[in-house]
Amino acid sequence: MLGLKRVLALGVALLPGIAVASEGERIAVKGELIDTWCYFSGVMGGPDAVVGSAHHTCAMWCAAGGIPVGLLGEDGTVYMVLKLGEDDDSNGGDTFLTMTNDTIEAEGMLYERDGLNYLVVAEVTSNEGVTNLTHEDFGVTPGNTIPDAVVDKVLEE
Repeated sequence: MLGLKRVLALGVALLPGIAVASEGERIAVKGELIDTWCYFSGVMGGPDAVVGSAHHTCAMWCAAGGIPVGLLGEDGTVYMVLKLGEDDDSNGGDTFLTMTNDTIEAEGMLYERDGLNYLVVAEVTSNEGVTNLTHEDFGVTPGNTIPDAVVDKVLEE
């Protein structure tokens, strides 16, 4: 059994790492607001199929259902948005519904834990709206969501 001195020494040794991990970093980032369920699960296809206007309605449904909102940075980094501006309920729901798949620039605090990036947005500095027009690439329903046998049958007819 560890003695009290060893337990205290171990606790003191771990404190600097804990303090550093809990501190945030102020960042500015530009990217598209996404629904994280479809992006990470692959349920709708690859990452390219779950962004832009082709995925707009689904992302709205996910946000309305409470799925966490993400920000897909231009460099491919995904940030889980914990808060968007002054709205305490913006990580899902009504605030996101008005901004689904919009390309925004934001400033806020970045927190990292267990390989995930969390973003508390202090201010949205610009909103370009939906700029990723993907219906030409994927159609209303991405092709990879329809079983190949169904596609083959339709093409034969």
